[in-house]
Amino acid sequence: MTALAWLLIAVPAAAGLAGLLVRRRDLAVVLAYAGPGAALACAAAVSFANPQASYVLADFGTVTATAALDLSLGACAVALATGFVSLLVQLYSAAYLRDDPRYAPFAAQVNLFCAAMLLVVAADDLVLLLIGWEVMGACSYLLIAHYAKLPQAPGAAAKAFLVTRFGDVAFVLGVMVLGVSSGTFRIGEIHDAPALAMLLILFGCIGKSAQFPLQIWLPPAMAGPTPVSALIHAATMVAAGAYVLTRLLPAWPADLLLAVAVVAAVTMVGAGLCALAARDVKGVLAWSTVSQVGFMFAAVAVAAGDAALFHLVAHAAFKGLLFLTAGVVIALAGTDGSLRATRLRPGDSRLAFWAMTIGLATMAGLPPLGGFFSKETVLGAAYEAGTPAGVVVFWAGVGASILTAAYATRLWLLLFWRGPGPAAMPAVPRAESFSLWALTAATVLVGALYYAGPFEVPALHGDLMALLLLATLGGIAVVADSWWRDGRAREPVPDRDPARVLGRARSALAEGLYAERLASKATRGAAAALSAAAAALDVRLVDGAAVEGSARATLAAAESTAAGHRGGLVRYLRLSAAGTLVVAAVAIGVSLWN
Repeated sequence: MTALAWLLIAVPAAAGLAGLLVRRRDLAVVLAYAGPGAALACAAAVSFANPQASYVLADFGTVTATAALDLSLGACAVALATGFVSLLVQLYSAAYLRDDPRYAPFAAQVNLFCAAMLLVVAADDLVLLLIGWEVMGACSYLLIAHYAKLPQAPGAAAKAFLVTRFGDVAFVLGVMVLGVSSGTFRIGEIHDAPALAMLLILFGCIGKSAQFPLQIWLPPAMAGPTPVSALIHAATMVAAGAYVLTRLLPAWPADLLLAVAVVAAVTMVGAGLCALAARDVKGVLAWSTVSQVGFMFAAVAVAAGDAALFHLVAHAAFKGLLFLTAGVVIALAGTDGSLRATRLRPGDSRLAFWAMTIGLATMAGLPPLGGFFSKETVLGAAYEAGTPAGVVVFWAGVGASILTAAYATRLWLLLFWRGPGPAAMPAVPRAESFSLWALTAATVLVGALYYAGPFEVPALHGDLMALLLLATLGGIAVVADSWWRDGRAREPVPDRDPARVLGRARSALAEGLYAERLASKATRGAAAALSAAAAALDVRLVDGAAVEGSARATLAAAESTAAGHRGGLVRYLRLSAAGTLVVAAVAIGVSLWN
């Protein structure tokens, strides 16, 4: 089983490296399927054995770096989700990019991305984990920038790379501090971690998982192809930060979990408001990812690692389904994904309609689908925690559940219930159809993991289930009522006196609709404020300081270097002599000091 544990990572990595060397599309397709397919088979095989392996990479005396793997049941579940989603993304991509001349490097990069995520999942050493962590960042840049001729794609890829690098600097420093202070990089042997190390690692995980305040890179990443959006947002990169935090839970100081709770609470609610105000299909799904990963961070904040992993696996199924279905809907509607223009009727594509409906219902948390059980376990753990962090994430989770139901309902109504779409409706390719059917089945069945899965999660609470269901239905009801009233206002009403209609509207306002509109305005105002703050941070910090500042610094350094190389032979001799004297003086001084 130890060999299979290494093959879990080695096979997709080898398929990815080999794919970079091929140019024939048929060979690229074979490698694209072989990598995640073999990884999925290996993950299924090792799920029965919990294999562990350890080989010394470097011994520094007080600290040893090892190539160590530890595939517990929770890690195997995440590995299965990663392999499953990656395989379906590759199947979908073969049809989605059927006319793309750069399909071969794209498929190879997806395999490398999959291998890097599996390395993060399986690694029991922080140095080994860091390798997968960095390879994911590099592959994400290449995949987001795949459409190089799209004006916004290179900028979106650069933003994602720079923002996540900003967090990764803290992550690397945290790993170094944690390893030196603990005397080991083995995750299973770290228990009492210093606060500084854990805060640095938390910041790195915030950047990788697009949590507040580093969430600004994720929505622009929608400039990449739809399969990339599904891969990054479902079971791989965005969930990696939450997964690492669950692995390090035994080392977390209890008083620092409140910091995780605050990050999770602000992210869940703030991203939910942004999703409610988004104007394109993939934008809604991108902000929903930020909010749903916030639920995983909320579970970490109350030391419920298995609840976080359960929601991670459920999220991988329904978010992969939603993104791939969104690609089909946009292609069928023949638009750029704008909610103003993208529309279909349910009968135009039964597969797309039901896949999107089931995915949105799962994300909203309607029973008996998996999203209901995974959210209930997170909120149940917060309910039982009895800590300040538990109180913060519980009520933020209830509010986020209302917002999730609201923006899921809004997206569903805008896509399928605004009149007929285009007259000519192309057929959905078989590979795309198979991916949607498989993910739909996984989304429906993932709730069974609560009863027969590897996760140790809190028991169901009747009162909490009722509260969660009421919150979900409340969010649906508010949007549905607004939709119905707006629809009635747009429709011509024959044989009606306009004065009577106006009088009834005034009576309705007097009976309570005024308060509802005030709440609606408050929600929009909060969303606008958050959007303005994010835009300011994006423009001033990321674009102004990081992107343009680094470019100016590079140009200045280049000019200085060029000026230094135009001094002539005499100047070079003088500099060489001066440098030799300085080095000699330093060497003599060090020798005398010793």
